[in-house]
Amino acid sequence: MEASKDSARITAYLRSNGIETLFNPSLQEHLTLCTFLQGEKICVQGEPLDSLYVLVQGKVKVYTTSPEGKTLILSFKNPLELIGDIEYVRGTETVNTVEAVSEVIMIGIHHRWLKKYGNDDPAFLNFLLKIITNKFYIKSNTLWFNLLYPVEVRLASYLLSVSFDASDGLLTGRHSTASLKDAANLIGTSYRHLNRVIQQLCADGLVERYNGGILVTDREGLKKLANDNIYE
Repeated sequence: MEASKDSARITAYLRSNGIETLFNPSLQEHLTLCTFLQGEKICVQGEPLDSLYVLVQGKVKVYTTSPEGKTLILSFKNPLELIGDIEYVRGTETVNTVEAVSEVIMIGIHHRWLKKYGNDDPAFLNFLLKIITNKFYIKSNTLWFNLLYPVEVRLASYLLSVSFDASDGLLTGRHSTASLKDAANLIGTSYRHLNRVIQQLCADGLVERYNGGILVTDREGLKKLANDNIYE
């Protein structure tokens, strides 16, 4: 992570996301601009987290890991989103792992400043409440999706989320065999079953196989199969 105290850029990101009044003047003095590279983890399940982050540019994926080491994708997040809100309110270790899908820019603030200047701020607390209640709604839907949607829908949604950013710009159309093994875990299926689904997507012209992985060739077709995108 690269951290900066560039107040002009921080103000610009606050304005562009419509949250210039979210942090009162006392809190704004302690904001930090944080840049995470693609693949870098913002926080890791079970580890301490001492800051709250506001996602203002880029895309992240949120996933959980079982005691046996199996992972399950929960959602992909685009701006505007909070990272570490539940941990801040509950005073607990990180609930889920959050990883940058693209280069990500966040505005961070340490918990000690939030407790000192934010705990009695109605605007900040109201925003926090809205974000947290929305997360519980999404989590409920995610569990429903993984139970009811077939693997081809989950895979199509996953490919859309990791291949394109919030503005539909291409992040990467190529996905290696190793990343597909991770994808099988993340969407809750076996790698063998995933391969059978990939064969069908190839037959339908949605993806192509290449030496070492697959290439997304029909974004609109994937969107139709995925009902736009169940993970976003």
